[in-house]
Formats: sequence, structure tokens, C-alpha cells
Amino acid sequence: MKKIFFLAALSLVLFSCKTSSVTDKKLDKGAQVAMKGNWVISSVYYPGSEVIKVNSFQLADSKCFEGSTWKFISNNNKGNMALTASNCPVFSSPITWYVNKEGQFVLKVLDAGEKAKKVRDGYILYVANQTQDSFQLIDKINVGGKMTDVVYQFQRAN
Repeated sequence: MKKIFFLAALSLVLFSCKTSSVTDKKLDKGAQVAMKGNWVISSVYYPGSEVIKVNSFQLADSKCFEGSTWKFISNNNKGNMALTASNCPVFSSPITWYVNKEGQFVLKVLDAGEKAKKVRDGYILYVANQTQDSFQLIDKINVGGKMTDVVYQFQRAN
């Protein structure tokens, strides 16, 4: 009888613990609507940026993202981004994105014609210092065993 009670209690504990996932969170519509429009990354900075190279979004050196153009469409969570810096790879792609209630910005870079649900890899960044004309996306990376913030500063394009 004790074994049955123990197994029942253990089952209750295991099944009542729901794992949370970034992808099943409620959306922060206010933050998303504020991001609607055309943006440019004015700077990318992080501690040690003068000596450490960061490969952003597995696409290019983080400095190649300075001057990149981004378009966010808030009503369908789509958009596009393009790298425009000289001496950097030429890259342009559609994206899907959203901001959840925890302030996490979830991004998927798509190939042309590809559906977001087919893309398994994405990026989770944090939204900070959001105003009408600017905001920051912060990526957390491991540098020598220490978590470091890579800050992408966005400015609204004219």
C-alpha cells in the first residue's frame, strides 16, 4: 500500500510540473507594436570588442551588423534584414520574430520561400531600453567561461 501511495504521489509531482518554453509564452504586443517599422543597427558593443571577435547569428562578424537594415512587421511577426557594411559578406533574408512577456526577442532567419515552422534553429535575445526611436537587443554569449552581453543598438530609420 505504501508503494502505491508513493508512486501516486511521485506521478502527481512529475505530471504537475510543467516545463516552460520560450516558444509557448504569451506575446508582449506593446513591445512588438513599438518595434514596427524600419530600423538600422547603429552599433554593436560588448566588453573586449577591440580584441574578441563575435560571429553574430552564425552569419558574420558582429561589426558587420553595424549599419544593417531591419524591417519588423508587428501584425504578422515577419520582416527582413540585410547586411550592408563594406568588407563584409552580402546577406539579406526574411525573418520571423516576436517578443514574449518575459522581454525575450525570439528570432528566426529564413531562407527565401522557407516557412518558419520548418526552421528548427533560432535566437533568443533580450529587449532593453525601448523608446519610440531606439531599442537594444542583448545576446548573452560565453567568453572564457564568463557570460558576456553583446548589445545591438537599433535606431529608427528615416
